[in-house]
Amino acid sequence: MSTLAEKTWFGQPRGLTILFLTNMWELFSYYGMRTLLVYYMTKQLLFAQEKASFVYGAYTAMAYFTPILGGAIADRWLGKRNAVIIGGSVMALGHFLMAFEPLFFVALGTIALGNGLFLPSLPSQINDLYRADDPRRGRAYNVYYVGLNIGGFMAPLVCGTLGELYGWHYGFGAAGIGMFAGLVIYVLGRNYLPPEIRASRSAVPIAGTRVDDQKTLWLLLLGVGLAVTVFRGAYEQIGNTLPLWIDAGVDTSWGNAVIPMTWFQSLNPLLVISMTPLLLLHWRRRADAGNETSPARKMAIGAVIVALAYLLLATLQGWAGGDRLAWPWLLLFFGILTLGELYILPTGLGLFARLAPPRLGATTVATWFLAVFSGSLLAGAVGMLWSYISHSAFFLVLSGLAAMAGAVLWMLDRPVRGVEAGRFASPVSALTTAGKAETTSAQTNGEAAAGVPVSERGEGQQAGRVDHPC
Repeated sequence: MSTLAEKTWFGQPRGLTILFLTNMWELFSYYGMRTLLVYYMTKQLLFAQEKASFVYGAYTAMAYFTPILGGAIADRWLGKRNAVIIGGSVMALGHFLMAFEPLFFVALGTIALGNGLFLPSLPSQINDLYRADDPRRGRAYNVYYVGLNIGGFMAPLVCGTLGELYGWHYGFGAAGIGMFAGLVIYVLGRNYLPPEIRASRSAVPIAGTRVDDQKTLWLLLLGVGLAVTVFRGAYEQIGNTLPLWIDAGVDTSWGNAVIPMTWFQSLNPLLVISMTPLLLLHWRRRADAGNETSPARKMAIGAVIVALAYLLLATLQGWAGGDRLAWPWLLLFFGILTLGELYILPTGLGLFARLAPPRLGATTVATWFLAVFSGSLLAGAVGMLWSYISHSAFFLVLSGLAAMAGAVLWMLDRPVRGVEAGRFASPVSALTTAGKAETTSAQTNGEAAAGVPVSERGEGQQAGRVDHPC
């Protein structure tokens, strides 16, 4: 670690730049394809809206389910580097297969499988670039997450424009080229990456761990995970039904020009990049003043903010009637939505990493991916209502789902704080003590992330695992 940290670019280990650029291009490919997906199914393949919504939900769900298995495969057999290269190659193949209509479902499955190896293996290499006492390690996650959102910002502008104006397959091809570019950067920069560190198979004694404590912890994480599942049922509509509404219900003209519909999907990552530093400063000042908001309460606030964003759309849609809304209203909506996203998704990710039992960190963070998986499935089912109820009523349903999640998280705040206090007040083991600083840092810096997403895609982090803001 020390030798790697001595060679720097921009004051950080050179390997961080390699990981930054690799994931930036991977996110470019993922969001580039996702930007076009619903439009492609409804306009080119002529899928009914409810079928397109179901396929979208199933695909995004599988993109977060496969990393649960892929992480174990990478840790036990392939190693992180091989998993990144194999997973990225499979994903690039899947993007290029999107150019052939008969292979549509094969292509989606191929991308999801490749993502399973790629997603958990790349960001988990960040910690290995630093010594345990290196103060730059905390800031590294902020730098890395900027790369995620730069990729998410560029994707709709490039892939969306090519697909919408010149042909869907050009957009999908550009996504594949982006994935290939990321792989080339990773392979050429491999000498700057940390060496593989094999996990020790020797057991570490865990003192002070009681079965009742573990049961309480897992029940709490289950409760938080269920709340996040309900929340994502509403949140994930930004890539599902919201593009359909923009197409049919928003006036995208600007003077004599027309703004491509796909460009509006760049607003979320752009706002994440611009709002994150201000929000982190606000949280830091509150913490310095002794008024730091607890994680579960912060997540509840975020869910309520997202509920207000959808309530705004319901009100505007009801007010407009059958007329199209002016596109500047989308700026306000995305601003409110992104603020809520920054409160809930990265904070929840950090909470799961912080409360992970000793030697079960990967398993615990995998349960976060499970919540993203189930939430994406729910989003696909909820999206099927779009064709059966008014758009104003649909947005009210989304607002209600987000508010319901916020209420559950608020009720879980006290027990979560109790578990945190008991967990870190008693010396569990040397491993726990050493891991406390890392997981605290992971939570603090995870709060800089946005869903995944962008925001979410890829919204998990456990000592360096960052959630996809898909």
